[in-house]
Order: sequence, then C-alpha cells, then structure tokens
Amino acid sequence: MNKILIIGCKKAMDDVCIGCSRCMVSFNRRQGFFELYEDEDAEIMGLLNCGDCPGATIVTRLAQVKLWNAPMQEKPTAIHIGPCITDHCPHRNELIAKIKAKAGIPVIEGTHPYVPKDIFA
Repeated sequence: MNKILIIGCKKAMDDVCIGCSRCMVSFNRRQGFFELYEDEDAEIMGLLNCGDCPGATIVTRLAQVKLWNAPMQEKPTAIHIGPCITDHCPHRNELIAKIKAKAGIPVIEGTHPYVPKDIFA
C-alpha cells in the first residue's frame, strides 16, 4: 500500500490553509497529482510542515517522521509537496532539493488542483 506524506509551508498551514483540506479532498477524490493513485491502495500517513523559513530543519523533521512512526512500522512510500511550497515559496528550490536528497523515496511536486485562477471573478 502507498503511504503518502504531504509537506507544506508552515506559515500557510498555520495561518491560511484551514486544516489543509484541499490536499485532503484532492487525495480522497484522487484528483490533481493524486491521480497517480487512482487504481491503487493508498492512504495519507501524515501532514508535515517545512519547519519554517528557510526550511533549514526539513531533514531533521523527515528523520523525526521516521523515528516517531517506527514503533508502528509505518513509513512513507512517497512525498507530495503542496502548492503552498511549489507555487509560492521563495525557498522552494533549496527546500525541495533537500527533501529529494535525503528522502530516498519518490518526491512529487504537487497535490491539489484547487488553486483559484482569479480572486474576484
């Protein structure tokens, strides 16, 4: 079974994105980048924030995910990076490079397709 870890921006997750519901709904509907799992067993095993700007603690946070989930024998098989990072983070390139360098599993740059085109349209 696929075990998905979603990584998002700390500031967005804490202040803007209410419970990261768009990522969760997209996963449940298998829309956006979660279409990858359309015909597969998959579950979200966690939501993780980047650790705050400039993402200096992301590797430590990934190691904590491994450590904290080890007693349950759970580990992610793929990481999805939320649009709060892929589309808006000024530290995007360095942050994603750190994740890819240390994760050892596929890192997909994207989650949901629900980004509004216009604010007032």
